[in-house]
Amino acid sequence: MKQIALVTGAGRGIGAATAQELARRGFHVIVNYRSDATAAERVVKEIEAAGGTARAVRADVCDPGQAAALVGACDRVDALVCNANISPPFAPLAEMPWEDFAGKVTGELAAAFHVTVQALGRMRAQGGGRIVYVSSISADHVRPGSIAHSTAKAALDTFAQHVAAEAGAWGIAVNTVSPGAVRTEGSAAVRTPEVEAALARRAVLGRMLEPQDVAAVIGSVLGGGFDAVTGTRIPVDAGFRILPG
Repeated sequence: MKQIALVTGAGRGIGAATAQELARRGFHVIVNYRSDATAAERVVKEIEAAGGTARAVRADVCDPGQAAALVGACDRVDALVCNANISPPFAPLAEMPWEDFAGKVTGELAAAFHVTVQALGRMRAQGGGRIVYVSSISADHVRPGSIAHSTAKAALDTFAQHVAAEAGAWGIAVNTVSPGAVRTEGSAAVRTPEVEAALARRAVLGRMLEPQDVAAVIGSVLGGGFDAVTGTRIPVDAGFRILPG
């Protein structure tokens, strides 16, 4: 019987690449999406064309009832990737309404909280499982205008640590993958050629990341080679963090 992986926010970007990577590794993948059914079905078709199996399931994981229905639609949950992302407002604090800031932080945590609660119950009953949260190296870096994004990701990192501590007794490994700058549809609005060139210069490997770079690491964490690793944050940033700004 195939293991089942649930990937939230899997219609595009890192989520879509992760769904494809996990299918390649033999998982049956639940491709969660909130609104873009066409994009999610495209991911499913690409997985099937490559010989894998997948199913698209609509749910807003910020809503507890929909998160419960999403997990309930899975026969089991062997792996969970919390990737659903709330688009952040980019502005300095002095220009940011509280509603925008709070929306990002609470949305980020709600998207992780509700589906985690549901998945932990299933995994505990099964005797184990694995969870990966998709965070960002922005949690550790101060950049102009990124106060909401960085605060939300730092909170997600702390949340993941506590989940790891509580879930270990049930045989559930919990880790966080923290990407650097990734070429995705979501980041296209802020990726000018000048910005991309500057980010590439800061990275040891001299380039930005593609969604597949992050997906490959998530696939490795969930594919069996990291069974003794939990509570760890894994940066995927082409070496961005080790060079001075």
